[in-house]
Amino acid sequence: MNAVDPEVAGQLAEELPRDVFLGIIRSFEQDLARLVRQMVEAARTDDAEEYRRAAHSLAGAAGSIGARSLEAMARQAMRHDDRTPAQQMILRIGAEAKAALSELSVLARGAGG
Repeated sequence: MNAVDPEVAGQLAEELPRDVFLGIIRSFEQDLARLVRQMVEAARTDDAEEYRRAAHSLAGAAGSIGARSLEAMARQAMRHDDRTPAQQMILRIGAEAKAALSELSVLARGAGG
């Protein structure tokens, strides 16, 4: 596993009933979609504060489920001094989010605490 921390996500998968873990993954996926849309819109309208706010929420959501790389990317997007263009950062975040969801789905197949 590269996109999610197996200790965090694995523990959730092992300890929670499968349907609860699946619900967490679905909620995470919905949050990801909403927050990335907010980042895209903020970048389009050049609203730096909204972009940072959405990135901050994304970092929190990613961290809570063990998606450490995604969390780090979102934290990078939050920084004022980062020189990575917003569109490029959003593409990276999207790819990392897809990888995290894929790994979470593998864990969900084995979940059943």
